[in-house]
Amino acid sequence: MKKEIIDQAEHVIAKTYTRFPIVITKGKGCTLWDTEGRSYTDFVAGIAVCNLGHAHPRITKALATQAETLVHVSNLYYTVPQVELAAWLVKHSFADRVFFCNSGAEANEAAIKLARKYFKEKGANRRYRIISMERSFHGRTMATLSATGQDKIKQGFEPVLEGFDFVSFNDIEALQNKIDAKTCAVIMEPIQGEGGVRCPEPEYLKRVRQLCDETGALLIFDEIQTGIGRTGRLFAYEHFGVEPDIMTLAKALGNGLPIGAMLAVEDVAEAFGAGSHASTFGGTPVVTAASLEVTKILDEDNIVDHCGKIGAYFKERLLWLKSRHESIVDVRGLGLLLGMKLNKEGAPVVNLCLEKGFMINCIQDNILRFIPPLTIGKKEIDSLVDCLDEIL
Repeated sequence: MKKEIIDQAEHVIAKTYTRFPIVITKGKGCTLWDTEGRSYTDFVAGIAVCNLGHAHPRITKALATQAETLVHVSNLYYTVPQVELAAWLVKHSFADRVFFCNSGAEANEAAIKLARKYFKEKGANRRYRIISMERSFHGRTMATLSATGQDKIKQGFEPVLEGFDFVSFNDIEALQNKIDAKTCAVIMEPIQGEGGVRCPEPEYLKRVRQLCDETGALLIFDEIQTGIGRTGRLFAYEHFGVEPDIMTLAKALGNGLPIGAMLAVEDVAEAFGAGSHASTFGGTPVVTAASLEVTKILDEDNIVDHCGKIGAYFKERLLWLKSRHESIVDVRGLGLLLGMKLNKEGAPVVNLCLEKGFMINCIQDNILRFIPPLTIGKKEIDSLVDCLDEIL
């Protein structure tokens, strides 16, 4: 069965991914199974998506119940789950308004458009440039890849969109030298995920906020990977005592369902008037009903608190590995967004882990990234650490 499915895929699916030679058929909690009946402990979680694990019964029930009632009517009308989800996001964040879409890239597109529209509405027509960080990742649409600070993402799609400038992450002097009267916004991930699980230095984000306030530029936090509890707080900005003007979410908000959200403070959000931006499927009743159940589970089961504690334990175990293996250069991250930098290529380690029943991820060629469901336990972590210890 596996060979037939893979052979068919090779003939009919666009070859935009380098896929592992397994076919996943089902999941439960932190475990996935393939067509051969093999089980895998999942430390990828759909790339920081399935924060509550796979096939969570409450999310499944919420999804099925809503699908029996109302699937889609378009945003020409109000629907209950969309309004309730927006209200929850506003209550639990800095923001006053929410725009729903289908993905992280779309959320960042909306943020870029809103930042420029905000200054156009004020008559500052020359204020349109956006400063992004080197090694950042904001998506693969034309605008978001243009805002991404990695050349490999842009190769083959030139010319990219004009209006984006780049500075080094954690270099406040570089940002200070670049920001000027043409800058409408600074867009950044509080912790760079795809860029190598790079955390901000103490006071860095506060200085960025201060620079934006002094120059009048907006601050956009891309929390697509870090948001919804991944770092041990509901949003990563809470660790650093800094609030943005605009924030983008996706991934874990739907626990596997396609949803994106752009949040903004009232003064900025007002620039998006009727007809200025839209999304046909943004915030459909089915997806927002599932996302609303995600928020209830986060609250009722203390998932974010568990993430902070189990993430600290996981990081301690990775540091123990570092003390045993010279091939480990660094261990970094917060909560259950953790990275382990090697002095050699990480792909062979990923492949060996898969053979032994563990799914992990490699980014930037030599950084192993661990982004499991937030419900992961010590037993699963210890088993992975033992596996890595043997491989390394």
